[in-house]
Amino acid sequence: MAGKGPVEAKGPVERLHERFATGDRGWFFAQIADRVAEQRAAIGLSQRELAERVGTTQSAIARLERGGRPPRIDTLLRIAEALQCDLIVELVPLDS
Repeated sequence: MAGKGPVEAKGPVERLHERFATGDRGWFFAQIADRVAEQRAAIGLSQRELAERVGTTQSAIARLERGGRPPRIDTLLRIAEALQCDLIVELVPLDS
């Protein structure tokens, strides 16, 4: 597109805020993506190293961290274990 500067990729947190603002429940998966990326970096793992621990591919971890297609719950459980974390899912009644 002429006249426009470089397009910057949006991170999971930015996508989370957009989805939350539009009422899209996909924000939940963007939040998970952000936490996975943060914890992976905090313990010094590359995407490839995490993928090896989880039994998946580096590209699958990259897709998850970009907030792409939501992972299956069994994959999330393996990721949580590899990241030395508990996976907690909570059901909270909606205010009516």
